[in-house]
Amino acid sequence: MAARDIVIPADAGAVAIVDLDAIAENFRLIQATCPGADVGAAVKANAYGLGVGPVTATLAGAGCTTFFVATPAEGLQLRASDLTAEIVVLNGPEPGNIPAFHEGRLTATLNSLPQIETWRTARDTAPEDTADAWLHVDTGMNRLGIGRRELETLIADPTRFDGIRISTILSHLACADTPDHPMNTAQRDLFVDVCERLAPVIGPARTSLANSSGVFLGPEYHFDMVRPGASLYGIRPSAPQPNPMKQVVEIYTKILQLRDVDTPMTVGYGAAHQVTGTRRIATLAAGYADGYPRAAGNTAATKEGSSMCAFIDGQAAPLAGRISMDLITIDVTDVPAELCHPGQTVELLGPNVTADDLADAAGTIAYEVLSGLGPRLHLEYQGGTS
Repeated sequence: MAARDIVIPADAGAVAIVDLDAIAENFRLIQATCPGADVGAAVKANAYGLGVGPVTATLAGAGCTTFFVATPAEGLQLRASDLTAEIVVLNGPEPGNIPAFHEGRLTATLNSLPQIETWRTARDTAPEDTADAWLHVDTGMNRLGIGRRELETLIADPTRFDGIRISTILSHLACADTPDHPMNTAQRDLFVDVCERLAPVIGPARTSLANSSGVFLGPEYHFDMVRPGASLYGIRPSAPQPNPMKQVVEIYTKILQLRDVDTPMTVGYGAAHQVTGTRRIATLAAGYADGYPRAAGNTAATKEGSSMCAFIDGQAAPLAGRISMDLITIDVTDVPAELCHPGQTVELLGPNVTADDLADAAGTIAYEVLSGLGPRLHLEYQGGTS
């Protein structure tokens, strides 16, 4: 859809357009990349800010049967949408949230000896359809997961798994977005070793190691299931390589006001942008409360080598000054005057700017850009189940 065709509602400052067909295409690309593995989907944090209901329905329609969330509350929300697929809660069970697992028929991820004990104790009152659990073993991330010392304890005392069926063993790659990092091979080899050592204790179980970036490290990282998240939503799996994923999100705002400025005037908070000569400034109806990173103002360069830009009908307009909560200022001096008027549509993300471009300019990652999209944004969906 061309920017000139975007209609921003009068009661909104900006609109985010989510291409559900692109999400389905990205899912199918990952399936084709991993022909011997099942493909699950991480939909935590409201499907990375894109709307968990429409996104999950689209992925289910594309054939996804396993979804990953962070918390039981996210799992309950997902189950309430009539989803019949497996929902895996990555943060695992605690004594106070066991009823949520039962109510939502959620699969627990067991990350520690206390969580294993909590889940084993809860088995006495658990419905049969929540009997299975996933076991998370740490292979170097040092966040969640069974560490080396805990692993020895489990192998020495298999009774800790009494009443628990471990359906899948998973681990998480720390450096998969850097393909040549030696930690990738080290984690893979350790994962294979741990799974072999656990087999006599827990019996047959599936294995899962690769996240979005791990998918593209090669078949030796795919195991029985891969767990993409960010790549489904168009984020590049590896910074050094071209992005094979379809772009999913576009964000457009509108011009609220224009003004002419000249030396020695400044623009925005902190007088951070010093005007040099006669310039024209447009003020846009979006800001960091809508999810546009404050750090993108007056910072790094885009791939073209200029300052971070918004675009008006394909014409670049550099950011001018700091990003405010509700407003962005851009320099439209070089944009044709007929394209610069109150109400004019302006591209913040779209054909000319990806989430990765914006993240690079803000010194962050595209995951944070998408998951930080503000609830004030007017969400529209194209394709899929929209």
